[in-house]
Amino acid sequence: MPEVFAVVGAGHCAGQAAASLRQQGFAGDIVIIGEEPHVPYQRPPLSKKFLIGELPLERVYLRPPKFYRDNNIELLLDTRVVALRRREHEIVLADGRRRHYDKLLLATGSSPRRLQVTGVDLPGICYLRTIADAQRIQPHLRAEKNLVVIGGGYIGLEVSAVAAQRRMRVTLLEVDGRILNRVAAPVISDFFVQLHRQHGVDIRCNARVLRFEGSERVTGVICEDGRIEADLVVIGIGIAPNTELAQSAGLPCGNGIIVDEYCQTADAAIFAAGDCSNHPNPLLQRRLRLESVHNAVEQGKTAAANMCAKGQRYAEIPWFWSDQYDVKLQIVGLAAGYDQLVQRGRMEEGGFALFYLKDGVLIAVDAINNPREYMACKKLIPQRLRIAPERLADPTVAMQDMA
Repeated sequence: MPEVFAVVGAGHCAGQAAASLRQQGFAGDIVIIGEEPHVPYQRPPLSKKFLIGELPLERVYLRPPKFYRDNNIELLLDTRVVALRRREHEIVLADGRRRHYDKLLLATGSSPRRLQVTGVDLPGICYLRTIADAQRIQPHLRAEKNLVVIGGGYIGLEVSAVAAQRRMRVTLLEVDGRILNRVAAPVISDFFVQLHRQHGVDIRCNARVLRFEGSERVTGVICEDGRIEADLVVIGIGIAPNTELAQSAGLPCGNGIIVDEYCQTADAAIFAAGDCSNHPNPLLQRRLRLESVHNAVEQGKTAAANMCAKGQRYAEIPWFWSDQYDVKLQIVGLAAGYDQLVQRGRMEEGGFALFYLKDGVLIAVDAINNPREYMACKKLIPQRLRIAPERLADPTVAMQDMA
């Protein structure tokens, strides 16, 4: 009998891992099991071009359906896994069927954090994580209608930008004192507040939602300082890793499924990768869980290699991006723990870079409409260089000369 490598989850990480298994030369059976009806797809377009109908569904797919047929990859879609029987190497499906595996990859991803207030289940109150979520929102993005976005992270800001360009009346509510509080310095928060207000978005910080109003559909959002008219509400207050399956199977978890540098769990036959995994990063010298396309792709590749016993360690510097209006924010590294900020260029000029240092070492950059600094820092940050702040701030010093 041929070996069976199974992947639970059908997101970006799962699709990459299955393709990489074939690239690694695995000739056995591969099965991807996912709860959605779609082949693995990209999530970033859901809050951008796909949301406003500028990108057809087929372009969102990571690879066309034909790819999986041509590579003998079985797709079990619209299928929920309810348990793992580790001793028997079996996956238990919701309909009672059981599927054998020799090795298993958990690429279960993450789910939106839910807001717990009265009225949150009214029609017209949405989260944005899946193709179905985006399709529910699309028909309601109409000019002169009232959109309330709850959450001032990247998803909330991207949805606000799309809606503002559709001439909706947009109010964004953030419970913290500033938007992007967890992930960026105040300079970046201020830049995006100004950008959105220039496009008519009403951004309100320190805004706590108390309840929603409406009967057949949401009509208003009640906050501590009053009522906001709402024809549509989109909630984006973060995501949480889907670890329930791993936990019920007795695998160690803690802000994700605990894996080693090979993406392997405490069970030698089970691996985990993507949003759901908590992994050690030797370049950053700590454990972390990442929510990014880059991490999903590269961990998918690493997990596939190690399912094929290649002994490949995962060591990557994270990078991210966000598109809002005509602005592209590109991020390299993680800014947590920085003790010094250095700015190159001026916010008023529309393109600048903000460098984050810790103990004199460059650890992260936020580059706004500044691909040159972004690309240079993808090479510089892994080297953990000490760079004089005045050189970083000086636009006459070429980035390639920083090393």
